[in-house]
Amino acid sequence: MPKINLSLTLPEVNQILDALGALPYAQVYELIGSLQQQAQGQLGLAPAAEEVQK
Repeated sequence: MPKINLSLTLPEVNQILDALGALPYAQVYELIGSLQQQAQGQLGLAPAAEEVQK
């Protein structure tokens, strides 16, 4: 599937995550994980502790 690159501010990303959080978990958990992983990579943040243990 083709990928789309978007340029968003951190507050915009947080707003998207808040909106996704209002939806049923089963429908959005993979998308939320993907957004968080990409954001962490771009911001130079270490992965969450639970991801390190995998």
